[in-house]
Amino acid sequence: MGLPVRRRGKLETPGWVPGNVRFLPLPRSGPDAMIREAAWLARCVGRGEWAPLFEEDIAELGQRLASVRLEPGALVFPQGTVSEAVWIVRAGRLELSRRDGDTRLIVQVVHPGDVDGDISLILQMPQPYSAHAIDHVETLRLSAEDFEWLVATRPAVARRWLSSVAARLMAVDRRILQLAGRDLRKQLAGLLLDEERDDSVALPQESLAALLGVRRPSLNKVLRELEREGVVGLSYRCVDIADRAALVRAAGRAAS
Repeated sequence: MGLPVRRRGKLETPGWVPGNVRFLPLPRSGPDAMIREAAWLARCVGRGEWAPLFEEDIAELGQRLASVRLEPGALVFPQGTVSEAVWIVRAGRLELSRRDGDTRLIVQVVHPGDVDGDISLILQMPQPYSAHAIDHVETLRLSAEDFEWLVATRPAVARRWLSSVAARLMAVDRRILQLAGRDLRKQLAGLLLDEERDDSVALPQESLAALLGVRRPSLNKVLRELEREGVVGLSYRCVDIADRAALVRAAGRAAS
């Protein structure tokens, strides 16, 4: 059974939610705080100039959000189930991974501002992967019922969300094209550039290998080469970018 959520002055029970999470009041809880969270979410989802939201859209969105905190390793949703909520990462990171027998593939690392669960919900198709918390994670959760109501009754919200889905699908296509036909050095360099935050990639080599679908010894060999060349620095569960320009060249990308 799901955990109770206090929203609009009453307790509601959502659909499936992980048992090792805590529903919390939004920071500095109250109508104004909820609206601030909704405004932040609106900036993360879609292009404002293409789909502007009105004040009443932001207010309605804020009333329907729940704040959820997850411990490291917590399961957010399991592989093979239809999503029952939309999840937006506020702080921390989620790992999206797929398991086929003994093989585990990391599909994506979800960072603050990223969204998941909505596509499965819209299509009513099972999630092809599970989601786990990498760190202490704070999320915003929008139930399936509330999400469907918003996109059905708020055209500006629906249009804004459509642009978000399209942008994410384009990002997936771009990543596939970047990986296709490239050697491991270029693939790894590109992955490090995509995953870095403040010139650091806080992921173990096992996760980097799983993201690229390669064996860890092969990945370690390329990382050591980049370290000897002064491009990256290696430490426990972390890769630091020492020479960004050289890493961009290694990825075969144009300098920005």
